[in-house]
Amino acid sequence: MVDETEPGKGRATPTRREAEAARKKQMKTPMSRKEQRKRDAAAREEIRLKQRAALKSGDERYLPAREQGPVRRFCRDYVDRRYNVAEFLLPFLIVLLILFAVAGSMSSSVSAFLTVVIYPVVILTTVLDEFLMVRGLRRELKARFGPDAVKGSVLYAVLRSTQLRRFRLPKPQVARGEKLGTNYR
Repeated sequence: MVDETEPGKGRATPTRREAEAARKKQMKTPMSRKEQRKRDAAAREEIRLKQRAALKSGDERYLPAREQGPVRRFCRDYVDRRYNVAEFLLPFLIVLLILFAVAGSMSSSVSAFLTVVIYPVVILTTVLDEFLMVRGLRRELKARFGPDAVKGSVLYAVLRSTQLRRFRLPKPQVARGEKLGTNYR
């Protein structure tokens, strides 16, 4: 047993030869399936934690594969720099649902107005905003990265635009209204 109150580690430093022998012995030791599974699970968990931290910080080195690359970074920045109607759609629909419940009990004309006018206007505005965003994104992607970059990136951007900005992962790296740079290669 090592005395914790004394300075030092309580044992002699192994010689280089001893350290190398111990390391080689550890490498040669055959692992059982159970030990190998535990080691693999620990390695996967470490990778997952690094990816989670990278999603929160925006560190490009450890992002998951679907988030990596200059095209995806450009798509994220393109979406994050603008106000998107789609990101406010879910909160607005919740408010609208509450209004339906309140107005439905008061009068049927208010409920009919909400159903016939407000609801379609919100949906059409969202669709129009998404259409304009997709059109502009496609144009920018083709100009910056070539026509092959558009495939898969547009859906990625649309899905990102439907999330509230504060809940997006990876976290937004640009401010709203900020001009996009040219350093995406």
